[in-house]
Amino acid sequence: MTRLSDEVVGGAYRSTVGWDLLADLEDLNDRMPGHEGERTGADLVAQAFEDVGLDDVSLDPFPIPAWWRGDASLTVAHGDRETTFARSHELVELPGTPAGDVTGELVDMGYGLPEDFEDVDLTGDIVMASSVTPDDYGRWVHRSEKYHYAAESGAAAFVFYNHLEGALPPTGNIGSVNGPGPIPAIGASKEVGARLQRYCADGTVEADLSVDADVSRGTSHNIEATVGPDTDEEVLFTAHVDGHDVGTAANDNGFGTAMVVEVGSMLAQVADELETKVRLVVFGAEETGLYGSYYWSHTHDLSKVKCIVNVDGAGYSRNLEIHDHGFSDISAAFEAVSDEYEIPVHTESQVRPNSDHWPFVQRGVAGAQGRSSSDGSGRGWGHTHGDTLDKLDVRDLRDMSILCAAGVARLARDDVEVSHVDDAEIRQACLDDNFDVGMKATDSWPWGGEKDWPWKDQL
Repeated sequence: MTRLSDEVVGGAYRSTVGWDLLADLEDLNDRMPGHEGERTGADLVAQAFEDVGLDDVSLDPFPIPAWWRGDASLTVAHGDRETTFARSHELVELPGTPAGDVTGELVDMGYGLPEDFEDVDLTGDIVMASSVTPDDYGRWVHRSEKYHYAAESGAAAFVFYNHLEGALPPTGNIGSVNGPGPIPAIGASKEVGARLQRYCADGTVEADLSVDADVSRGTSHNIEATVGPDTDEEVLFTAHVDGHDVGTAANDNGFGTAMVVEVGSMLAQVADELETKVRLVVFGAEETGLYGSYYWSHTHDLSKVKCIVNVDGAGYSRNLEIHDHGFSDISAAFEAVSDEYEIPVHTESQVRPNSDHWPFVQRGVAGAQGRSSSDGSGRGWGHTHGDTLDKLDVRDLRDMSILCAAGVARLARDDVEVSHVDDAEIRQACLDDNFDVGMKATDSWPWGGEKDWPWKDQL
């Protein structure tokens, strides 16, 4: 039976390998998918895998649509005054936006829920929507879902404003699978959003939105390594190396990448005790469409994947959450770890159709997302200029990594069984929780006819 010894755990509390990597990733500034910084980050991860003694270290390239930002501005006429917002703390382009200049009426759609757009003609308008979803709505309404509702209602442009004070303008992908989205789009700070809401409340507001951006072909990389015996079956522990360029992507997902390295380091010290191979994978191009994980899951035999545990959004605290998508055997493994270490681990079963576990889970592979608890609603500093290393704590990294290493080691035991399911069960879970509404709106519903993988044309 594999168990992390006191010596391994003690060493992890003194380890700096993950934190040092996290600092190096931050110093790259720009790890957008397909950019030079993402490739340099992949090289840094591969070197870290080598340094902690993992086996079979490799980088696997794959093609993606890559996006580059230019300048953006929003000019609003209010009464006899005209105000232009163009500074980086006021607004940013949303990745995947096409370039364009739009003049139209500014219309605030509030939360931007599906029902808010029913039977509404927004032809030619510049539509605004908040980044928040009401707590009692039952599911999270994604940014790209609100964007597509606006476009389908005839809007000529989209403004996505933050609901958190001082957390700067939010970014996030709204592009289509093979290129830009249908209309120009920007993110705006809560403060700018509140001002625009005030203008709209006073009457008709005309605005000019200008966006300069470019979408072309690029290359991303998956980085992987293994530890343990040469078994056909393997447990995957994963994160993603890419991040949005407006900050330094320290939390999302430099923190997760650092966790993969720290977990790999601990498992390398007990490699002879592992009963199943563990594969550490750091995917590329998650932020613009889960390209790396879709590529991996469609170029490997998934029957050999015992399960996947993917960490994303893990830097908010040291309180581990495991979202198991109904695969209770994964939660049970982490609950056993919780008992062993006398540290609470929170588990949830609802489907989370985002991040790099999803291409596996949607096909019935047992998968979970590991993340940490957050006090507030939304991403906090994530997806903003404020996603920087100073918001994070090395103690959180160590605590989370130890719990995940113990959980992965337990999942790698022969006596711990984790069963896959038919993908129809995952489809039904999405229907039960109404996730199909947003996924169909964003053209990412993976069931029906030939569309089991919208990204297959990228190969």
